[in-house]
Amino acid sequence: MTTFLGCIADDFTGATDLASMLARSGVNVSLRIGVPLSTPENTAEIEVIALKTRSISASKAIEESLSALKWLKEAGAKKYFFKYCSTFDSTAEGNIGPVSEALMNELKVDQTIYCPAFPENGRSIYMGNLFVGQKLLSESSMKDHPLTPMNDSNLMRLLSAQVSRRVGLADRIVVNSGVNSLKEKLISLKENDVPHVIVDAVADTDLDTIASACQDMDFITGGSALAMPLAEFYKASGKISANDNSFMNKKLNTGSIILSGSCSEMTIIQVKNFIQRGAAAFQLDPIDLAENGVKKVLDWLSSQDFTKNIIIYATSDPDTVKKVQAELGVDMAGKIVEQGLSECAIAARELGIKNFIIAGGETSGAITKALNVRQLDIGIEIAPGVPWTFSGKRNNQIALSLKSGNFGSEEFFTEALNKLENL
Repeated sequence: MTTFLGCIADDFTGATDLASMLARSGVNVSLRIGVPLSTPENTAEIEVIALKTRSISASKAIEESLSALKWLKEAGAKKYFFKYCSTFDSTAEGNIGPVSEALMNELKVDQTIYCPAFPENGRSIYMGNLFVGQKLLSESSMKDHPLTPMNDSNLMRLLSAQVSRRVGLADRIVVNSGVNSLKEKLISLKENDVPHVIVDAVADTDLDTIASACQDMDFITGGSALAMPLAEFYKASGKISANDNSFMNKKLNTGSIILSGSCSEMTIIQVKNFIQRGAAAFQLDPIDLAENGVKKVLDWLSSQDFTKNIIIYATSDPDTVKKVQAELGVDMAGKIVEQGLSECAIAARELGIKNFIIAGGETSGAITKALNVRQLDIGIEIAPGVPWTFSGKRNNQIALSLKSGNFGSEEFFTEALNKLENL
C-alpha cells in the first residue's frame, strides 16, 4: 500500500498521541519507532515516525528529521505533518522552528502553519498566546519543566527566535469567520513574505476549520488534535481509505508495571494516586543511581508479586528536581533516570512482565529503544491522545502505553490497567 500522509513526531509519547488521534478517524495507521532501517515495504496509508529530537541539539534534530522525511518520501507520501507537543516544548534555539524550516526547504514549500492546540486536553491558542486550561503557558506547571521550561506564552515570539524568516498570525477572529476567511488570510500573509503562520484555535470546531482550509498544503505542523480532522478530510475526499480494524485489540494476561520518569504536575498526582491505591512502589534517587547503579531497584523488582500493581518512579516535585540537577547537571540527571528506568524495563521483561505503562516523553523514548521496539500497532484509547499500543509477534508480544507527562486524569494508571484487563 502506498503511503499518502507521512508524519514525523519529535518524541515517542507525542507519536503515540498522534497515531491515536489519527486512528480515531478509522484509518490505517502505522507507528514506527525511529527511522526504519530497511526500505519501505508493506506501508500504511498513514505512517508515523517517532523520533527523540525534542531536547537534543538543533543540528542533530534536523539531521534525524530529514532522514525520516527521506524514508517517508520513499514510501510514497504526498503530504507531510510535523508533530510537536501541545505545550510547544522548546527552547529559544529550537527545535520546532529549525526542524520546520529544514523540512520546508527540503520539500520546497513556501508556507506552513503552526497549531499545537488540543482543546480536549485544555490546550488553546488565542491571539497567538498558548493557554493550558485557563492559565497562560508561562503561568502553568510547564514553567518548571526540567528540560524545556516555558516562560513565554506568546507563540509568535517563541517561534520568531527559532526561525530565519517572518512569523505571522491568523487569529481567532479569522478562524471563526470560516474556511474561506482563513484561506484568504494565508494567501495575504504569503504575498507579504510570511512563511510561518501561527493559527489560533480554542475549540474543536476551530480545528475543523483549519484542517479544511489547509488540507491541500503539502506540509503542516501542529499538535495531534489538528491531525484528526485532517485525516477525516483526506478520507472523505478518497485520498485515504477507511479501516474498520483500527481499534482491534489483543488481550494479554501477564504482569504489568508502571515506569515513570515524568515530573509534570499531573504525573506527580497520578503516581501519588496509584500508590495510595496500594501499589508496590519504588522511588528512584538519581544521586544514589549515579553512585551505586541499579542493583537495589532490580533486587526489589525481582522480589515482587507480578499479579499485583507495581510502580517504579523517579517522579519528583520541581524543588527536588532542581536540587538533583544542581548536583549532577541537567543533562546527566536526565540520562541517569532514563538509563535506570530502561534497565528496569529490560529486567521486568526478562521476569515475564508484558504490559508497560511509561510516563514521560524522554523516558518513553529511552525505554522503547532499550526494549528494541521498532513498530507499534495502535489499540484502544485510554485518555485523549494516550492509547494502548502493541509490539511484537503473537507469542512474544508486549503492550505499551506511552503517556505524555500532563495527559490523563488523576486515576490514569488504574484506568489504563482496567482497559487492558477488560479487552
